[in-house]
Amino acid sequence: MYKHLFKRFLAEHADTLDFAAHSHHYWPDATRDAMLRYWDDAAKMVGDKWNHVFGTVVPEAQQNVAKCLGLPHPEQIVFGPSTHEFVCRVLSCFPVDRPIRLLTTDSEFYSFRRQMLRMAEDNVVEPTIIETEPIDTFEPRFAKAIGSQEFDLIYVSHTFFNSGYVIQDLDAILDRVDFDRTQVMIDAYHSFCALPVSYMKYGDRMFVTSGGYKYAMGGEGTCFLSVPKNTQLRPSNTGWFAAFGSLESGQTGGVQYGAGGQRFAGATFDPTGTYRYNAAMQALEDEGVSIADVHQHVQSLQARFLTHLADAKHQHLRRNRLLYDEARTQHGHFFTFELESADATAQFAKQLKSAGVEIDYRGSRIRFGFGLYQDISDVDALFERLPA
Repeated sequence: MYKHLFKRFLAEHADTLDFAAHSHHYWPDATRDAMLRYWDDAAKMVGDKWNHVFGTVVPEAQQNVAKCLGLPHPEQIVFGPSTHEFVCRVLSCFPVDRPIRLLTTDSEFYSFRRQMLRMAEDNVVEPTIIETEPIDTFEPRFAKAIGSQEFDLIYVSHTFFNSGYVIQDLDAILDRVDFDRTQVMIDAYHSFCALPVSYMKYGDRMFVTSGGYKYAMGGEGTCFLSVPKNTQLRPSNTGWFAAFGSLESGQTGGVQYGAGGQRFAGATFDPTGTYRYNAAMQALEDEGVSIADVHQHVQSLQARFLTHLADAKHQHLRRNRLLYDEARTQHGHFFTFELESADATAQFAKQLKSAGVEIDYRGSRIRFGFGLYQDISDVDALFERLPA
């Protein structure tokens, strides 16, 4: 249905069934042209290319992100090479005379979890970690924890990377937050350009971070942070692009910060990913495809998968091993199976790869992802290739 957008990637992997879109999404052909366009812009403009990047390319990307996530203020969005950079920058905003009181979960992505635990070793962060399991009670438990004490920062994923579970009523959780005392940071990576979501209600009061590597189809190097409107936070982890607009004015009198989200900018970065991201979004627009359409397409693939699953009677792929596929108004764009052990999971993944099926796994959990470059025939072929 949409495979014509991905001819180059698909040609390179003609014998492969790629079910790892949640991890390494294919890029549309338009992104290759975008990379060449950046090279040409750099050749023509040399150092002046930054005026074009910040004057044209970044504003387009800001609009694209804001449209996708229902964010009210595009100018509050800043770009950088990784979400980890933005996590560290936000953490650098807090006073150093006591640990940062942090509320989070046990299911955050590795880079955040590793950074948090390492900082906790040095007593820089004092984390309160809420277990996501049992999932049926997670949201009320997390909401209750918000009121259990005063926190400096709440960090939580909208869609959890290790299960596909989507917080069903994020606004209801955020309703419990005193934004005058507590900063909130939402990891939207597995929701961005996958689920039709809107952060309009609290988008001007919280941080939202994600990037182009997964469903946004832009690849590496194009992550972003949406910054609360009118924030006066002054990250100590700061780079020269955070004052890019005031460099030529010769402002003095302390460390200056740019307007909008720019105060959370870092230093020199490669804008190629931003070019690619804009091209991917333009390709969708040219096709008349919305994020809701993407989600509907993936849901049709997931429904086909579940139909096959009922008949497969496979050693590992069984309905009782599947996490959170029913009774949810939303689900991420991948299914997660809990196998009996990490060794069994690794062996099954190896067998799938030998059969020309790309997936990924984490410990005893194996994940099957769905993307715009797949159709029903790919799901059918997957179950034909399943090893015994």
